[in-house]
Amino acid sequence: MLLKIAKSSVVLALAAGSMYANAFNEQAEKDREALIKYFESKFEDAEKNKDKFFANSTDEELTKFTKGVKHNDFALGTYAYNSPAKELYDTNKEAFLPYEDNIAKGEEFYNKSLKGCFPDPTVSNEYPKFDEGKKSVVSLAEAINACITAADPKAKKLGSGDKDMQNVQAFFAAKAMEAGKVVDVKITSKEAAEAYERGKKYYYSQRGYLKLSCATCHVQGTGQRVRNEYMSPLLGATTHFPAYRNSSNALFTLEKRMSGCINDEGQKAPKEDSKDMQELLYFMGYMSNGMKIDGPDLRK
Repeated sequence: MLLKIAKSSVVLALAAGSMYANAFNEQAEKDREALIKYFESKFEDAEKNKDKFFANSTDEELTKFTKGVKHNDFALGTYAYNSPAKELYDTNKEAFLPYEDNIAKGEEFYNKSLKGCFPDPTVSNEYPKFDEGKKSVVSLAEAINACITAADPKAKKLGSGDKDMQNVQAFFAAKAMEAGKVVDVKITSKEAAEAYERGKKYYYSQRGYLKLSCATCHVQGTGQRVRNEYMSPLLGATTHFPAYRNSSNALFTLEKRMSGCINDEGQKAPKEDSKDMQELLYFMGYMSNGMKIDGPDLRK
């Protein structure tokens, strides 16, 4: 079904951008602004926009979509536009936050192992960041592991499935949210801009036996339903991680979620510490620039 969704001219322009030499983030800013315009236009009035964006949706479905969804609202994912799901989300958050214990344990791990490297625990909004010395993108997970191995070169790096990694990222996100931080991913060099472009290319490239891209579901497909699930937007996708998924009763880091999503596309996901994954997250992070950190958070 999703393969039949027509790509708008805005999305095609977003995916095909070129480099600008006079300002390293100029193209990225154009991409981000185009993405905001695309999503605000798409969800201004879903019922009126059915022929343009929601040809495969039923009239009944579209009556449940919130009208006039704006830029920062999309940090809520599908809850930004799906009114019944938003009501359930609000009820669940008022009743119980299942990740509070994770935050407490993450704080303990931070104080024991990471405080020297991260004296300010509110900096998760700046990741992924481009390391100008290494000429590569560094995710928050990679920065955490670099801190651990700097203290003990024989120490084992933490994967996204390790509780300590999930917990300390939950703590970082909670502190950034408390401080009112917004996503602030920077592009300050030619090499950083090139890494951003490679991440963008990965996001929009069709792969695997299903010939899907990340954008198939999370740009063109946002608001469309696959079985019982509505597709979430790229805009704001990084703001709420790690996310507690009720279906798994566990926290998911962004790397772990992206690995699962890419595997669902019918392709083998790149390793979480690989160049492809880091640059993919770099692009996604930049697209959420200016949006408030709201993590950890609940998702289905």
